[in-house]
Parts: sequence; structure tokens; C-alpha cells
Amino acid sequence: MKDFRRLFDILPYQAAKYPQKTAIAHRKLGRWERFSTQQLIEEIQRCAAGLLDLGLKKGQKVAMLADHGSAHWNILDMALHHIGVLVVPIHATTTQGDLEFILRDSEAIYCFVSGKDLLAKARRAATQVPGLKEVYGLTPLEGASSLEDIATTPLEKHLADLDTYRGVIHEDDPCTIIYTSGTTGRPKGVLLSHKNIVSNIKATIALIPVNARHRVVSYLPLSHVFERMVSYAYMAVGASVYYTKSMDQLLRDMQDVRPHYFTSVPRLLEKVQKKITDAALHKSWIGRKLMMHALKFGRRHRGKKLRNPLYWLHHKALSLLVYHKWRRLFGGSLKGIFVGAAPLQMELACLFSAAGIELREGYGLTETSPVIAFNQFNRGMYRFGTVGVPIPGVEVRIDDPSGEGEICVRGPNVMLGYHKLPKETAAAIDEEGWFHTGDRGRWVKGRFLQITGRIKDLFKTSSGKYISPQKIEERLKRSPWIEQCMALGSGRPFPIALITPCFPLLQQWCEENDIHWTAPAYMVHNLKVQQHMHKVVEKINEDFEPHERIRHFLLIADEWTTEEGLLTPTMKIVRHKIEERYQKEIEKLYLANS
Repeated sequence: MKDFRRLFDILPYQAAKYPQKTAIAHRKLGRWERFSTQQLIEEIQRCAAGLLDLGLKKGQKVAMLADHGSAHWNILDMALHHIGVLVVPIHATTTQGDLEFILRDSEAIYCFVSGKDLLAKARRAATQVPGLKEVYGLTPLEGASSLEDIATTPLEKHLADLDTYRGVIHEDDPCTIIYTSGTTGRPKGVLLSHKNIVSNIKATIALIPVNARHRVVSYLPLSHVFERMVSYAYMAVGASVYYTKSMDQLLRDMQDVRPHYFTSVPRLLEKVQKKITDAALHKSWIGRKLMMHALKFGRRHRGKKLRNPLYWLHHKALSLLVYHKWRRLFGGSLKGIFVGAAPLQMELACLFSAAGIELREGYGLTETSPVIAFNQFNRGMYRFGTVGVPIPGVEVRIDDPSGEGEICVRGPNVMLGYHKLPKETAAAIDEEGWFHTGDRGRWVKGRFLQITGRIKDLFKTSSGKYISPQKIEERLKRSPWIEQCMALGSGRPFPIALITPCFPLLQQWCEENDIHWTAPAYMVHNLKVQQHMHKVVEKINEDFEPHERIRHFLLIADEWTTEEGLLTPTMKIVRHKIEERYQKEIEKLYLANS
């Protein structure tokens, strides 16, 4: 096979060009279970034959609810595509109410799950969704039939039917409905075709330096369109894909796999930086000073400075003394990380670059399959603080003559539309085919796209001033003292912030200043802690216009998580839910300072 036009063509394409002994691997009972390219193709055929026996037909829908990627996920995904069934991937952290809505709205006939907890969750939903016939396990689960029970050795009739489907499934046919998690309201089903996703895969593999000699790790669930597309892009270039079960397991698995590349959300990298900072606090005085100096140097690092011999020598010394230990955290062979789904702090990109690990941030949406722009690895084709240049075949324009406005996109990656929502589709995609993203942006140096905020998230204070909360939050999060934050102030006289401090750093500061440390829930009310954090915020305020400055803040002891529904699966804050949780405290703060 010389080319691929549909998702289920990718593994036969790999078999023809880069057959692998380990095409995909995942953990099973603590060991790596490996699948060759040929094994995967055979398993997909077995699975597709079993699905035909279930009576599934082209155009029907099947849901997949899983908390991590696996070969089984890919096998089922491709088998369903092979017979023209639309796949509905669902985030494991989806609320019970949203799960019921998605299953009902998508008209899913079957649902496949990973793990007994998700089995119970899906079965509860099934009682409210009459059209859902059965819930199966992706792997054997007690009390449930599984994918293995369905799969069967294909007979001549199966093979003939599969050949027929291969001939009638067109690249423009819809292949998946992905429900956007959103930060407000009910999720919307984004309808994507084979061509949408394949066009994105082909544009992406032209830009990333991954090839058939490389190993990659995947830790994000494949319900993320970003991870799903990139995983298939890895397969298209013949890289060996290793699935790990969680963010917590990732660094341990990296010691085994020693990957060359992986994709990530910024939150993981922020946690790695925090881990390094926490480790520095427990070193000797000299070790602590050296580590903190390396962190400070790294955050200000720029590659072009290496042309200066003294700077090069300084960097080389830190690399030998400190940075090589950071690289070992990732297995020692890591060359680069592809970052998306949420804004990446520029200082974080500089820090990893100083350590010899190149971070490249991209930008996209579920509606654009997903990648729109990407910072490339070639010299002159990346710029920290931006999301890079538009990928081949995709047009981007800023819909405002002032130079900063809504980002609009046109190309083969733009969705077919929102499932069952013609009015919303017409509002999002204009008559000329431009998709209106709802994000604000501008061009930097004429070609690099920079995201400046979300149009709908802009709020206006009672004095009539517009404020971008993302701008404030991004600057606050650069501080090592701040772990999580959210700015708000719509219709109020001034903006405030909810702040979760970096408690290990705060604890060290308390010990150095003879302040008795107890639990975070008590320390956020400590007067000296509040005074210290006030100084931190005031220093940050110097970077803002007067109307943007944080006048007051609430210190929060809790970490916001996806499990509580306060973060989306891509780690974006869910503003309305966070504001609801702390509504009483917010009202008291404004009342006390009005």
C-alpha cells in the first residue's frame, strides 16, 4: 500500500513500509504485552468479523469509555471504522449526567469500557438510555462479556463483507463523534470524517522528526482527539507506541521504554518542574543553591545565547552537574515533547530546552481534527511564547483589522459539523468555509500565531474595562509560589484571583521564618502566609495594566482535579464550577473590600 486515505488503512500502510516487531505495547499484569504490525492487522480482522456477527452496520455508533490507551482500544477503533461504524470516544472522567446525555445523543448501540469502575458507571447510564443494548469490556471483566468474547476467526463470508466495506467507505464519510468537554453547558458532538483526521496526520508527520527507529510513549487517554491523532501519526511513520496507564505511571514506564518522543499537556510538565523543585528543598545548602540556580538559568535560557562562549561554558557546566539528572527522569533518550491542549508557559519551554529536551507547542481544537498550528523543530520555525506556524494545507486568518481578534480556520481538517445541531454548525462555519474558533490571537513576526485569550471568557468589570482572565492566570502561574489559579470579576469593580499555593515551597519558607506549619487547610488562613502571598501577587501586578491588577485574592487549600469536574480532561479549568464552589467566599471578599 503506497498511501492511506482512511484511518483503517494506516496499519496496512505500516506493514508495507515499516513492519514492526513492536508496533504497539501496553502493560498486562506488570509486563509489556507487545503486538507486531501483522498481529494487529489479524486482531483487527478478528474483531471486525465479530462485530459483523453482532449485526453492526455502516452508519451506526459504538461508544468507548476508557481511562487509558491500549492496543485493544486501537484494535476496536480500527475494526469499527473498517465496517463504517462511527466511534464515540468518551472521557473516563465524564460526569454521570453527561455520560447519559452522550450515549443518548449519539444513539450508541454498544459501549466498551476499561475497568470495573467504568463498567458500573456505564451500566448505571444504560438504565437511562433505552437504545444502548449492551456494555462490554475492552478486556475480560468479571460479570461482563468482553471484546475477546466477540472476536472470531474470520470466515470467507466475513472477509468478503470486509472487502465490500473497504470499497464503499469513502474518505469523506464520517468516522467519529467526539464530544467536547467544554467549560460551560452540555457537551457538543463534533462530527469528523476520515479525511479530516487523515489530513491532519499527513500534515503533522511532515513536521515532526519521528521515524520508524523511534520509540514513543502515550499516557493521555485516546478519547483526547490530540492523543488519538498523534498516536495514529506515530503508526503512520512506523514508530513503536508504548501505552502507559496514567500520568503517575509515566515516569516509571519511561525508565523501561527510554522513549525518544511523547505528547503531553502542560500540567504534567509543571508537575515535573514541581518535583524537581521539591527535591531541591531536601538537598544540602550547596546542592539546593545549585539546583535553584539551574532552575533560574533554565527559565531564562534562549538557544541563540549559546553563541556566546562564556554562556555556552556556563550552560555546559550546568548540564554536567544538574540537567543530565533531569533527562534521566525521562529515561535518558528523550529528544522532544509535543505539547498541546492548554497554554504552555514560556519559561517552562525554556527550562526544558536548557536541559536538552525540546518542547514544541501546538494549537488546535476538536473541531479542527485537531492541529491548526505547530512549532517545528527546524531552526527559524519555532518561537517560544507562540503556538507556531499554521500546518500545511490549513489557512488561518485573524478576523479583525486591528491585528488582534478571533482566529478563523479553513482547510480539510475542519469538522463536518456538530451532531444534530445545524444552527450551531452554521454559526461556527461561515458560508466561505471559515471555522470561527472563539479564540483570540495575533501574528508575531508575521508568521507565528499567538493565542491571547478566549473571546467568551473575556469579562467586563463594572467600570466597563475588558479583561482576559487567561492573560492574568498565565502570568500568575509563572510564579513558583502558585500551583493553580483562576481570575474572575465579571460585573465587579475589580478582578480577584483564586490561588492554590505551591505548598512544599511555602512549607520551606515557613520553616525558614519560624512559622509553625500545620495542614494546608489551616495555613491558607495564616496571616503571615497571606502577607507573603500578597507580596508575590503585588510583584506580578507590576506586569499588568492598572485595570487588570489583582486587587484581592483567596488562598485555596484544595487541588482542582478532573475527578471533581473542576478541570476538563485536557486540564483546562471549568470556570463556572469553580466559581460555584467558592461563591460564598467570593461574595464575602467583594463585600469586605467594596
